[in-house]
Amino acid sequence: MSELFDAVDALVASRSPLPPAEERKRLRTAHGLTLDEVAGALQVRRATVSAWESTKKPTEPRGPEREAYARLLRQLAALYPAPATPEEPAAPAPATFTGEPVPAGEMPTVPDAAIDEMAKSITKPAPAPAPDLPPVPDDAIDQTFPVQPAASSRRPASTTRSTSTSRRPGARKAAPARTLAGESDPRFENGPLAVVDVEDGKMVAYCTGGLVLDVPAKSIPALVDWTLREAKLGQPKLSGPGKDADPLLVLTEAALERYGLPTTLTEDERLAGRLPEGHKVIKQLARAEWKLTKRGLGPWARIYRPTTGSERACVQLCIPSWHALDTRHWGEAGQLPPPELARVLGVYASRVMTPRGSTAVTGLELMTALHPATRASEPDADGKRHSEHNPGSLGKDPVDPAPCEAPDGHPLLADLPRFHVRGPAEKLFEEAYDWARPLTDDECMRRNLVGIDVNMAFAAGANGLNVGLGAPTHLKAPVFDPKLPGSWLVDLSHVDLSRVKVAKDKWADLDADLLPSPFTPKGERPEGPAWYATPTVAYAVELGYDVTPVEAYVRYDNGRYLDAWYNRLRDAFLATMADLGMHADMPPADLLAAMDGWRGRDPQLAIVVDAVKATVKGGLGKLRERPRGEGWRPGQPWRALSRPTWRPDIRAAVISRTRINFHRKMLKHAAFTGQYPVAILSDCVVYAVDGDSPLDFLPYRDGKPLPGGFKLGINPGLLKHEGTQTVLWGEGVREQFKAPELNLARYIKDGTVTDVDNGE
Repeated sequence: MSELFDAVDALVASRSPLPPAEERKRLRTAHGLTLDEVAGALQVRRATVSAWESTKKPTEPRGPEREAYARLLRQLAALYPAPATPEEPAAPAPATFTGEPVPAGEMPTVPDAAIDEMAKSITKPAPAPAPDLPPVPDDAIDQTFPVQPAASSRRPASTTRSTSTSRRPGARKAAPARTLAGESDPRFENGPLAVVDVEDGKMVAYCTGGLVLDVPAKSIPALVDWTLREAKLGQPKLSGPGKDADPLLVLTEAALERYGLPTTLTEDERLAGRLPEGHKVIKQLARAEWKLTKRGLGPWARIYRPTTGSERACVQLCIPSWHALDTRHWGEAGQLPPPELARVLGVYASRVMTPRGSTAVTGLELMTALHPATRASEPDADGKRHSEHNPGSLGKDPVDPAPCEAPDGHPLLADLPRFHVRGPAEKLFEEAYDWARPLTDDECMRRNLVGIDVNMAFAAGANGLNVGLGAPTHLKAPVFDPKLPGSWLVDLSHVDLSRVKVAKDKWADLDADLLPSPFTPKGERPEGPAWYATPTVAYAVELGYDVTPVEAYVRYDNGRYLDAWYNRLRDAFLATMADLGMHADMPPADLLAAMDGWRGRDPQLAIVVDAVKATVKGGLGKLRERPRGEGWRPGQPWRALSRPTWRPDIRAAVISRTRINFHRKMLKHAAFTGQYPVAILSDCVVYAVDGDSPLDFLPYRDGKPLPGGFKLGINPGLLKHEGTQTVLWGEGVREQFKAPELNLARYIKDGTVTDVDNGE
């Protein structure tokens, strides 16, 4: 008889009621349980638990696992009832599933010590994180990267979950409009990229949002084919006339070994940036009729077939062990486990774009993705559309710079004598500040040196900037027009900083010896005519002085080409900083507190912040890319010159505006407070003060900053605290290295002084 009862109990247990899949996941995440923990307690695979929670096509547990799973969910439901919606009161739980524990005897139980142990932990909910600085939960990342379930080969990744998803209102403002391809395009429902690794002897692909796909491919050609046919990876285009982003595969060392690739490059291969053409994997690709770009098979490789019609067949490879992820910009990302690397690259891809190479390459590609060179025309008489110039873009053909804008060695300068050195009257030289001065006697009596740094200064300099889109027009003795982008030969040596206009009809008397000149990177006063970009000349007019250009190269075809680029990178920066607990609407004191130790709050997101900032600087640097070996000789063209995005004039205009914005704030600060900078390096300025915080010397009245002056905040163009060191430290360093004008802004962050001879 007992055997019959056991059989009946098992039959009933096999039909234990379960809540919907969404509720199953809610209950699990509410208690902070990971898929691994639940799978371990139930003695099933992690993929099985994920399938039970799948919102698209959930599977149902069977046998004793079903009863144990139901038991777990009942106890979780008692602790975490479903919240009521704002529009209507909470509805009672369905009759098939109640949050109340089932009385003994009404339903058979499965004796499972692991479940009992988990039940004990349920009696004490996990403590909520502090509301001021919430950690970034992986569940919040999942919400940022919603991923639809895929085929039966899909398995959830092992990631740590957090129960907190709180976020301040500022984060909502900073979130990008489109966070992941899967939100709007089923072709890319598995995200923009995957990290391919070996797990338990099988090839797997870690995607964004904790998703893992089984990879059946046994070779690189098969991997490329699988990616394009089955993986559903990629990202929609960022603008109407643009192109969808190609899927990105990141290969771990284990994956490289499995596919017959070396885990590291030899010295010759590293210098060449690729594997030799005779490598067996390259031969495999050739036999399968796949092609490689001119990069070859290197750290960043593109494998493609020629486009047929509207179909594009291209996959990009990223190989961290070949130094694809530069540690200067990606930190330790290349050493992260595959799920965490997928998260880092996935956040970057969703908020910026799928990486196309280094951060510099990606920054430049983002400009083109937002402003493609061509678009489809209106239908002609036969109803056909043709490719035409996309207004607001740089076009598809490169343009020559003005001679003054061309860097040394450019073909335009081939007729110059071999060892000729161009001076300011021959060469446009707009660069960031690198200036310092000795401390005054009064400043030596101060206690500290406090450095403040401009957030994404060069991105802020690009915002709203009118830049040239086409070729330059040469003018003799032109009248200066501040709205016309270009390069101007003009004498600004008469501009005297001891008396300048700081507002309409308001002049200020300053100590010019304590201020850098706004017209040269080294802060020296110009001695005669020199070439300047439009923002620099416009600032001289703003200071109340007349200007009389001798000649100019101007661009009548112009526009705010970088606005969309700036907006995309700004939103990426703000959204990631908000995830780290720093928001655009925070009071200055709260912001300074939040920024204390922010990198340790979520090191993976801190990597994304660094990568976004590197994308800004690198993208602008690519606008004037110099020769990179390849047997180049002065006077000959180099590869970058064939790009329409090789535009040194745009780079110069952005740097000019950034430097001028910085000087304007320093000038107003000096006029209002009598405090002068002692060192400036790019976007960091150092002051000698008695306090140890920026709030000790920045002029705030009733919580409001000086109009037009420095302001603390997280937005691009606003300030953060860079570092504080003592005045004795600064003077000691200068005395030690016998450099009275050593740029202390270079070392203010942590006080570590290295490579002084080469650093200046």
